[in-house]
Amino acid sequence: MKYFILALLILFFILVGYGSYLNAEVAKSGDKWIGIGVLLIAFGIMPLFIASRYKKSKLKEFLNNQLNKNSEKTENQ
Repeated sequence: MKYFILALLILFFILVGYGSYLNAEVAKSGDKWIGIGVLLIAFGIMPLFIASRYKKSKLKEFLNNQLNKNSEKTENQ
């Protein structure tokens, strides 16, 4: 998963670089490639990165601990 995310990140930089190059040479022709790169990072890389980081975490235990702490605070009032 780590190498797949890294490959997508490199693809993002290639797309944005290519789009910037086209914008410098021919006006408004690279916006499509920059947009595809931004969509790739927003809807591809970011969800995969978040999922890979939270896969091994114990999120339910953390949430239960936070709920217990909040209920203890309200009981004293």
